[in-house]
Amino acid sequence: MKDKELDIAYFLSFCIEQYGKKHQLSGDEVVSLFDRYEVLPYLKDNFEVLHTQGYQWLMEEIDELIKKHEEATV
Repeated sequence: MKDKELDIAYFLSFCIEQYGKKHQLSGDEVVSLFDRYEVLPYLKDNFEVLHTQGYQWLMEEIDELIKKHEEATV
């Protein structure tokens, strides 16, 4: 795995773990939620900007992304 790919993998893992802690979800539950609302591709595609942001902002960004997807399916 190249350095950037490894950095992205660590970042995605961090996001899954921290989102789970914030919302009291297991890793599997977070991955399922992220798959349903296409969070992982968003995080990967926007890694360069997102990985420079703070934890709280990042968690809010993910919450907002999920909310937008939920509203779009109603």
